[in-house]
Amino acid sequence: MNILNVTSSTFFGGPERQMLGLATALAPEIRSVFLSFAEGGRCRAFVDEARRQGFESHELSQDTPHFRRACGHLAEFLVRHRCDVLLCHGYKAGLIGRIAARRSKIPVVAVSRGWTYESARVRLYELLDRINLRWMDRVVCVSHGQAAKVRKAGVAQRKILVIPNAIDSARFAPPDPAARAELERLFPRPVRLIVGAAGRLSPEKGFLDLIDAAAMVSGRDPEVGFVLFGEGVLRPDLAERINEWRLSDKFLLAGFRPDLDRLLPALDLLVQSSYTEGMPNVILEACAAGVPVVATAVGGTQEILGNDLASQLVPAENPHALGGRIQETLADDARRRDLGTRGQRNVRERFTFTAQAQLYRKLFGELIGATEPGSEGLSLASESRKPLAGAVER
Repeated sequence: MNILNVTSSTFFGGPERQMLGLATALAPEIRSVFLSFAEGGRCRAFVDEARRQGFESHELSQDTPHFRRACGHLAEFLVRHRCDVLLCHGYKAGLIGRIAARRSKIPVVAVSRGWTYESARVRLYELLDRINLRWMDRVVCVSHGQAAKVRKAGVAQRKILVIPNAIDSARFAPPDPAARAELERLFPRPVRLIVGAAGRLSPEKGFLDLIDAAAMVSGRDPEVGFVLFGEGVLRPDLAERINEWRLSDKFLLAGFRPDLDRLLPALDLLVQSSYTEGMPNVILEACAAGVPVVATAVGGTQEILGNDLASQLVPAENPHALGGRIQETLADDARRRDLGTRGQRNVRERFTFTAQAQLYRKLFGELIGATEPGSEGLSLASESRKPLAGAVER
């Protein structure tokens, strides 16, 4: 069975790790090929990494605004490589991929990871994506929270199924003993506890709220330091807010770090302050690394932590509640270690690529076994109405 993954990668991040982790778990019975829009050459980080891991990977030479040529090129690729299913990651891949798959007469599946609403341009594309999803053969949602949004967008229930993100816990073992000292050296003054956050620096991530919460925590415990990993359009606004609170020695914008896996286990706490999420990879990563989490109760975050760690969730857009929960968690060393241990056990048991691959194998088998892509015979409604094996409970 040949599966083509088409995406629009601008750097090697969480979604790219998910694609390659799934492809590894599907092999050798299912062969995965990767195709990315060039994005001005920025796709090469992902294309090169996919090749390094042994997967065939290519740049798509045609791109928007040359919509028709891009569809034609992708359709030719599907036929030439004898692809059985097209798996689309992101709105651009979905818009072009659905048309190309119909021309090639193969099933097409969209993976819906979430919508960011970060700019007017992105909001327009995400609106088109919500419309386009209605015509896919299947829509895989990474969390039940995202599935609810997809249903609200008008996608038929029978087309929706939940397959959660997964994590390879081996990425964080064994921890690097030098990582803690490296984090401490980032700060101009000594700190006793280090709180970390990571993600694209864009409005929906709520990092301005995190800075406000950090000011509250720092006012009560000056030995706490905050470090935020990532880049994005909001960086100047974040720097300005840090200066307003006079936190330049306590709250660091550390930029994008390709070695974040090595540094993450050395944190005392990981904080997510998002307003919206699908199923955040950074929470899975923190839990896999044994790092306790404080997070906003949005999207699939609640599904990762579950009832056992629900006390670590706070309302979104509430810096006071976020700061209070951070302070409570940092104040109790024993409880913090226990939270990290329970979170690690949870993700190792429930969010594996082996379980994820089993669900995708079933999906691909049913799609290829159908007589015609898009037919009523493709119904997986019963699967989307009950917890799937390896999926998150509601």
